[in-house]
Amino acid sequence: MLPRPWAVVEAFARQPSFLLYHAGLTLTETLLGFVFGVAAGMLVALVMWLSPLVRRGLLPVVLVTQALPVFAIAPILVLWLGFGLASKIVMAVLVIFFAVTSSFFDGLRRMDSGLADLSQLYRATRWQEMTLLRVPSAMPALASGIRIAAVFAPIGAVVGEWVGAKGGLAFIMLQSNARMQTDVMFAALFLLATMVLTLRFASDRLTRRLVSWQPED
Repeated sequence: MLPRPWAVVEAFARQPSFLLYHAGLTLTETLLGFVFGVAAGMLVALVMWLSPLVRRGLLPVVLVTQALPVFAIAPILVLWLGFGLASKIVMAVLVIFFAVTSSFFDGLRRMDSGLADLSQLYRATRWQEMTLLRVPSAMPALASGIRIAAVFAPIGAVVGEWVGAKGGLAFIMLQSNARMQTDVMFAALFLLATMVLTLRFASDRLTRRLVSWQPED
């Protein structure tokens, strides 16, 4: 049932433009979901730290987005948003949202005590403390959340395509599986794995720039 490695190469060589086109769709969904998910996670974490009242209202919502299985949410999103890019982007955002929010919020809360004393010494406002001290000190925690998001963002896009889509790598895998074209399915799977590794490498380079002052082992 498994194709020979050379058969997978031949499947890609027969229709490279077809496979790359659908890989481009999945990559677009993944990148947009990654960007929006990281931005939304950072914004929610900042708002929760600034306002304890908002935190009590938002924290259950954040936890619910993580508790619900993605396969249960995906059909609802497809019904609401259709078979296009929107449902896949939202799916990717939901998958990575919790990791970014929780890691960044934890970093904001756990500022070094010396920096907290410095803030009180100079009588910094809450906004000054956040922008000048807490956000920079929380960058290592945010970097960890971004690295996790880079791995899981493609999962959200693929799950959305799996439930219902007009294109994408998961769409190809479903179609080729139904036709017993395992060589095409493995070619699409190889492209997906390459995409995940590339995104993880790019996010690692990005986060190193964000925390360039922090030494690494």
